[in-house]
Amino acid sequence: MATPYTPTVNGTGVRATIQRFGGHLAGMIMPNIGAFIAWGLITALFIPTGWLPNKTLAELVGPIISTLLPVLIGYTGGRMVHAQRGAVVGAVATMGVVVGADVPMFLGAMIIGPLAALILKYVDRFTAERTKAGFEMLVDNFTAGIVGAVMVIAGVLAIGPVVEKVTEVAGSGVEWLITHSLLPIASLIIEPAKVLFLNNAINHGVLGPLGVAESVKHGKSILFMLESNPGPGLGLLIAYLLFGPRSLRPSTPAAMIIHFFGGIHEIYFPYVLMKPRLILAVIAGGASGVLTFLVTGAGLVATPSPGSIFAYMAVTPKGGWFGVIAGIVVATAVSFAVAAALLGFGRANGDKADDPAQDAIPGDTDDITMTSDENRDTTGETAAESVPATKEA
Repeated sequence: MATPYTPTVNGTGVRATIQRFGGHLAGMIMPNIGAFIAWGLITALFIPTGWLPNKTLAELVGPIISTLLPVLIGYTGGRMVHAQRGAVVGAVATMGVVVGADVPMFLGAMIIGPLAALILKYVDRFTAERTKAGFEMLVDNFTAGIVGAVMVIAGVLAIGPVVEKVTEVAGSGVEWLITHSLLPIASLIIEPAKVLFLNNAINHGVLGPLGVAESVKHGKSILFMLESNPGPGLGLLIAYLLFGPRSLRPSTPAAMIIHFFGGIHEIYFPYVLMKPRLILAVIAGGASGVLTFLVTGAGLVATPSPGSIFAYMAVTPKGGWFGVIAGIVVATAVSFAVAAALLGFGRANGDKADDPAQDAIPGDTDDITMTSDENRDTTGETAAESVPATKEA
């Protein structure tokens, strides 16, 4: 399905299917970007390492990321599937995964919210033809309540623990790469996991503890920089600003500020989800940044939290500025270059990235339609009107 935030995708090939799936995921996140920005501002300002540390206001950070944001995502996902009834059931069901796991359940919310709404949609179809006149409201309320109760229990007992296990597996994979000295390759796991909102689990659950142990021995650790490097996300957002769909370009400057200066990396994840092939750009940026850190011997003395350029500078050891800055710059440049190429450098005017013809595979000409506006030339005349009239014999 298309939303005001995601372009329509036509076609039946693998590429179109992936783009459509990514559009569904992004459609659950993009309407809630304002909430992410609000959380990002509160985090950047009031946590102990923020600009204006405040213990009372910092208590907002945990509940917002662990409860409010997942519920908003589940609500939006349910609404996409089954309107307002689906939204309510999706929000209720999301509370199950929130309670059933100890990590932020963004991924769990994107699963259980639409799933609960879809189940309710089929239940409504079944009961609509079997409900006598006058009992519609009673039946509708009870079916929504029953589906919500069942799904919230399923979230606590099944979906939440499964998603948490997936998070642990991703963390174990990163740890294996670290122990086998394959740090640049770790980006193959870290960057896709970040886009699925597993970034905090990997950074604070795996890389942070390992980095602390290494920092105690050597005075610094590169492990603090594997997930938190703001370069890949910055490069991606710059590519979107210059070459992305015109409808999305106005949102990128604020996203860049929140991401790079505020350290809230979640802000760029929806941009990857909208065009899943761009995961290659952040993987390339992350791997090149890690390689640069290795070559220059860079490291940090503690976890940069949040992962902003200011936090990086604050925990850079004396004399280590060059390697840290070089890794961020290289990651930004590589991510930008790859993302720009994948976006086709704007397709000359920046609008064709949203053209259905770009999303259809070769040969799917039956799925491609052209509107009257697309059939106009630069003067505003239609193609038929712009053809010179022939002189009658």
